Amino acid sequence: MTVDLLLGLQWGDEGKGKIVDVLTSNYDIIARFQGGPNAGHTLEFDGIKHVLRTIPSGIFHKNSVNVIGNGVVIDPVVFQKEIEGLEKFNLDIKSKLIISRKAHLILPTHRLLDAASEASKGKAKIGSTLKGIGPTYMDKTGRNGLRVGDIELEDFKERYRALADKHEAMIAFYDVNIQYNLAELEKEFFEAIEDLKKLDFIDSEEYMHQAQKAGKSILCEGAQGSLLDVDFGTYPFVTSSNTTAAGACTGLGIAPNKIKEVYGIFKAYVTRVGSGPFPTELFDEVGATMAKVGNEFGSVTGRQRRCGWLDLVALKYAVQVNGVTQLMMMKGDVLSGFETLKVCTEYNYKGQNISHFPYNIEPENVTPVYKEFKGWKQDLTGLTTYDQLPIELKEYIEFIEKEIEVPIKIVSVGPDRKQTITK
Repeated sequence: MTVDLLLGLQWGDEGKGKIVDVLTSNYDIIARFQGGPNAGHTLEFDGIKHVLRTIPSGIFHKNSVNVIGNGVVIDPVVFQKEIEGLEKFNLDIKSKLIISRKAHLILPTHRLLDAASEASKGKAKIGSTLKGIGPTYMDKTGRNGLRVGDIELEDFKERYRALADKHEAMIAFYDVNIQYNLAELEKEFFEAIEDLKKLDFIDSEEYMHQAQKAGKSILCEGAQGSLLDVDFGTYPFVTSSNTTAAGACTGLGIAPNKIKEVYGIFKAYVTRVGSGPFPTELFDEVGATMAKVGNEFGSVTGRQRRCGWLDLVALKYAVQVNGVTQLMMMKGDVLSGFETLKVCTEYNYKGQNISHFPYNIEPENVTPVYKEFKGWKQDLTGLTTYDQLPIELKEYIEFIEKEIEVPIKIVSVGPDRKQTITK
């Protein structure tokens, strides 16, 4: 029996979907433990690019069961479209995908609330993806939410109506100009609910317990990144769930002492979408080149990502909070061609150099302290072994390992599942 975790160590978009896809053949069960359809896990193989939003990244493997855990919030409409997009691949979705009854539902009015709330903030907006995720988690913690298991109840529509009416009153309170046709949105929502009913709903904590007793191997898949964790991220510019290792326990009902390996994924540089502080952000031609070469646009939102040098202060913090046992470095190929690379090793925080991640990393408080490295020209995308990597990249990797004190086991040199080097 094995329970391993895989999660992002930056502000999301680290390439988790690809690595889950690479690792899936080693596991019987792939379980998503938090987040909503703002997560875009991109997988690329056989010349086809796939973007998954709610469905775990093991769905393309014949022998794996995919579990959507109680910590996830599900938009039935988005979910329906995601399944329709997979139909052409002849996947046995019905037997390969199961959903926790305790997972919360995103209602159409949650999305409207999200838009109204963000519009009311003006320049202070946090960069929400406007998919209703924040309001859904607010209802969850406020004990108002509707869950997947409620769909099976006879009075589900009455429960829905009560909550939607409450949401409409809240939307009116924001007093912003939000145009919508709720009747049309609700028609689409209830059609999607009927499709959702075709899948198997489970008591996922019991399912996971029995799977462990039966000796099944389980990979728990996170969404977003550790620096977006609602407790440990750059609050308030964070997501609404626990993206760190602890979220796997609460989002699936798995005991902490059952977890073995914690795979931490990070880019060879750093990106961030939306608002919030970003100490190593680049505003020059180097940052623009990173974005272009790395195709740094959101797989779901299409939003351009801000780019910057690797931040070891933040990375070390994420490793500590998660108890990471193995590191996986993504997009090493994007850094090919730069004369010089920089790595942030400390922050100058209010005039003093520190190596820990402080409460506030706003630019008026934090200035990054850099160490420079010689770059490399070699195209990495066709390389297949660690020995083939340029010496400059190996020195870059070895420095990170020494600073973080965790081994880098995988180096990704391209988006395809084959462009993955095991060290």
